[in-house]
Amino acid sequence: MRLPAILAPTSTPQTRGRTAARIALGVVLALAGIGHMTFQRHEFQAQVPDWVPLGKDFTVLASGLLEVGLGAALVALPRHRRIVSWVVAAFFVAVFPGNIHQYVAGIDAFGLDTDTKRLVRLFGQPVLVLWAIAAGGDGKR
Repeated sequence: MRLPAILAPTSTPQTRGRTAARIALGVVLALAGIGHMTFQRHEFQAQVPDWVPLGKDFTVLASGLLEVGLGAALVALPRHRRIVSWVVAAFFVAVFPGNIHQYVAGIDAFGLDTDTKRLVRLFGQPVLVLWAIAAGGDGKR
């Protein structure tokens, strides 16, 4: 019988930490995706810039579905963690204009009801990108 990778003798605190980070990010992504499609749908629509060629509702639903898929892939496909983590990082970069739009337009959503809160949030996006890359095992590059 083969032990799960996290329990294997070659497992180190670093690989266990990376596994925990990958699974945690996967869960966070999946929950955010569910929020896109359900109870936070209206707030996510407020972030979609007017220049996005698709309808705001379609964009939110599609990005929510993508987030659920990416979150599931992070959890369920550990052998592909590097490529999945880079796709997740690219996704975080791709949605960043929505955060910028919320700040520039002064849109209140997700409890971000001041320019200061919206500005601080912008600095969280690079953290998510780095989290995705590190969770895939490429954090040392």
